[in-house]
Amino acid sequence: MLRLAFWDWRMSYHREYLVRALLKARTRTPPFTRSICCAPSASNTGLKNVTKSNFEPALAELRRHVKEADFVSIDLEMTGLTSAPWRESFEFDRADIQYLKVKDSAEKFAVVQFGVCPFRWDPQSQSFVAHPHNFYIFPRQETPGECSSFEFLCQTSSLEFLAKYQFNFNACIYEGISYLSRSQEEAALRRFDSIHQNDVSDSPSNLRDVIDTQFVRISDILFTERMKSKLSEWRTELLHNKNGGSDILGSSNNLIQKFQTTFFQMRPAFMVNGLTSRQLRLIKLVTEKNFQDLVYVQVTDENSGPQHLIVYIDSTTDRDNLMMEVKARHRKVAEMKIKAAIGFRHVIDLLSAERKLIVGHNCFLDVTHVYRKFVGPLPSSADEFFSAVQMYFPYIVDTKVLLNADDVLFHIMKKGSTSLSKAFTLLCPQIAFGVPVSGVVDKSRIRVEVQVDDQSFSNWNSGAKHEAGYDAFMTGCVFAQACCHLGIDFNNQAPPVDLPGNEKLQKYINHLSLSWVNGDVVNLKTGKSDAESLGSNYHKKNKKILFPNMVLFWGLTSELRAGDIRDCMHKVFGKDSVTSIYHLDDTAVFVQFSEAKLVSDFLELKNSLDRENNPLTVLHPLSRILEGGCIRAASYETYKDICSSPLAEVLFSDQAEAV
Repeated sequence: MLRLAFWDWRMSYHREYLVRALLKARTRTPPFTRSICCAPSASNTGLKNVTKSNFEPALAELRRHVKEADFVSIDLEMTGLTSAPWRESFEFDRADIQYLKVKDSAEKFAVVQFGVCPFRWDPQSQSFVAHPHNFYIFPRQETPGECSSFEFLCQTSSLEFLAKYQFNFNACIYEGISYLSRSQEEAALRRFDSIHQNDVSDSPSNLRDVIDTQFVRISDILFTERMKSKLSEWRTELLHNKNGGSDILGSSNNLIQKFQTTFFQMRPAFMVNGLTSRQLRLIKLVTEKNFQDLVYVQVTDENSGPQHLIVYIDSTTDRDNLMMEVKARHRKVAEMKIKAAIGFRHVIDLLSAERKLIVGHNCFLDVTHVYRKFVGPLPSSADEFFSAVQMYFPYIVDTKVLLNADDVLFHIMKKGSTSLSKAFTLLCPQIAFGVPVSGVVDKSRIRVEVQVDDQSFSNWNSGAKHEAGYDAFMTGCVFAQACCHLGIDFNNQAPPVDLPGNEKLQKYINHLSLSWVNGDVVNLKTGKSDAESLGSNYHKKNKKILFPNMVLFWGLTSELRAGDIRDCMHKVFGKDSVTSIYHLDDTAVFVQFSEAKLVSDFLELKNSLDRENNPLTVLHPLSRILEGGCIRAASYETYKDICSSPLAEVLFSDQAEAV
């Protein structure tokens, strides 16, 4: 069931819509003839598409390739990027604010495709061997006790983008691989322990309060009396025949036909079949009240499902042992179900366990999604997140940082855009265009052989741009070529190549770009912004923003614009008091004062005028701002509080008031 609800962002410059998708888990796979926004799939020769139908063998194969790999490149496709226009990245966003905005995106949008491409250097052929995998993933209920559905946002521009590049929505929704994060797995086990702590068979103390109140219907009374008689008959016969193998249920009575004698854990047992849940509860009560040596238990068979049994015991100790055995059996079955539900997270656990160098392109959002979807809830602060990521993925390279930080690579990129497709075309033309490059230039070009199953391709281009598997392949090729330009000679290194320990790469490892709007780069090891250490290319981007000098205004209307605010400030604090004004959206702006002291001076003055609210205040220069009492103002830290809220109002002023 797919339920869509649309919100108009009401932004004339940013006409965008959001789709809230409530996707219920399906008990069976519908036929692929049911189309949901599905375009024909691209020709993916050499690209291994993985769904739940071929996940197990693909995972086994991937384990071998990752273990042998020198690095692994990844790429993700998502259902959206920002839940509101003001949650986009701005030049005035501090590093901790940028993390909060990315955190919001990772918490609200889904990952629908995950590309993984191990690269291994082959000294014999003097080329890299790549194994691109394209995983379709989709969250659905796989373990009992979870909520019946998962909810995430979709951004129409993102869905249109996926459709434009022939994303197979049917394969994703119907055949996508489910997953549990580590925290979800732990929660499922805790939930099991809580449910079954005293629920294997209710103790006498738990049942005593309800025994006398259950038999309120005539049918209940008749049923319990017949069951009491039947259990007494079965118990008497059992005591006379310790072997328990004779057929004591030969009556043609319909009720009697529903029972059969069996053994459970080497104990004689009475199997109950085909009864309602109410009848089973009545049987449990009858057994507990009238028979000290009979115990009602419910167990789950791995193949045939739940079984309801009345088991004969010969002592209190035997009863305790039986309960422990039943609980252990319940836990074993639950653990098997939970393990089976881990799904795609096995891939993430593999990458983490092997501690391989992970390569992505502009991958901070990707890494955040990986943590949120497959590890657990995102930490509330950026510093905690940076530290947590290092525990699971100690070596990460962002090729976008690499291309901008190295002068030679930046020159090759023509000092302009460093998009993945452009980098792949300029750095790896022999792969991008599928033709060999001859002559002296050829010696500086890396060679990549693609292997999928039993097929090998020396000049390979799947034509599947913006599929996660192919984008991961392009990212790996760009990184390998960049290593050559950095002077890393793979021919002089015995496999496996120790790239994390290579001196020429140390400067770039674990440096991720937070935002290309302001050139902010974070060092995951230190948790600090570290753009300055990467060279002059970042200095040029990093425009100085003085956060302590900034005041946040919201509640702006069409009658009051940013220029009006500037004029008011100039009249009160002087002509040079305001240095910059930055727009969040049509309802909010940041004003940067020339001095930090002016921030407190303004806020105190505004609060004073708000309190007085007398006829003389209309003569004050700030009356243009304060008129109507709709304009709010606060320091930069309030902006952080608003961004940290999980609410997703479209307009910033609405978000601020809601928070």
